[in-house]
Amino acid sequence: MKKFLCICFSATMQRTITFESLKLENVNRSKKYRLDASGKALNSARVLAQLEKDCATAFAPLGKKDYKDFLELAVEDGIKMQYLQIPGKTRECWTLLDSQAATTTELVVGEPAIQRLPDFIKNEEKLISTEIPKMIKEADAVLLAGSRPSGWSQNIYPQIAKEAQAQGKIFLADYIGDDLINTLKVSTPTIIKINDQEFCKTYNLQYPIEEEKLKEAIISQSRQLGNIIIITRGVKSTFASKNGEFVECPSEKVKALNTTACGDSFNSGFIYEYTNTGDFESALKKGTWCAARNAERECPGSII
Repeated sequence: MKKFLCICFSATMQRTITFESLKLENVNRSKKYRLDASGKALNSARVLAQLEKDCATAFAPLGKKDYKDFLELAVEDGIKMQYLQIPGKTRECWTLLDSQAATTTELVVGEPAIQRLPDFIKNEEKLISTEIPKMIKEADAVLLAGSRPSGWSQNIYPQIAKEAQAQGKIFLADYIGDDLINTLKVSTPTIIKINDQEFCKTYNLQYPIEEEKLKEAIISQSRQLGNIIIITRGVKSTFASKNGEFVECPSEKVKALNTTACGDSFNSGFIYEYTNTGDFESALKKGTWCAARNAERECPGSII
């Protein structure tokens, strides 16, 4: 069995609330409600656990005030957890589902403040130098996804990527902006997976962008880096390139219930298939399949 490590610095208590019809400036009464341990890489870990039991471990910093609740939710979903306690509470996100309009509205609450206390800084340094390398050693592939909350150093994502490369692990980077740019200064992720808007923002391209120009940019970057770049585009086909060879993978049309975590589910399917088989195009299809199944379900990051 291949082992996967999913690293998430933006863990989330995800509250999903379903309404028959959602109207602004009105009292809205829900018909369903659920609470899940979430965050981009946590969602990916849940899907990986559904693809193959016990194949994935997730790491996340969790608030001291509610980490036990988070762990309980994760265990219920079969997610094996490693964690670091941080001050305060784990952040919250709210997903509002409108059944009649078939829409998904996500409300992301601001990141919890992390005070730069001496003991916390020490924890961060130990995490980078000792704990995460140990976790990486036990994995065949590493997935690092989501934003870096304020309070964490700008070096932490690049250092994790560099460590994964040094240990010869498949590394999927699903983050953007300065964190991705700084990562590329010290290492090359095996896989970069972001959406078209994020890609344009990171590489200073005008958005929206013409498809041909987007293809050219993906091919150019993939050839230059010698890696895989995958650009998801919502309901449109996925653009991808491996070492400069371009592939387009059609999306699957479904009746969507909750589109939250479709990208995270794609990550799971892709890295699972690619790590197990090395087949690039088959992995794109597996990722697309997982994203479609997730869209059909209320739970963010679920294919069953």
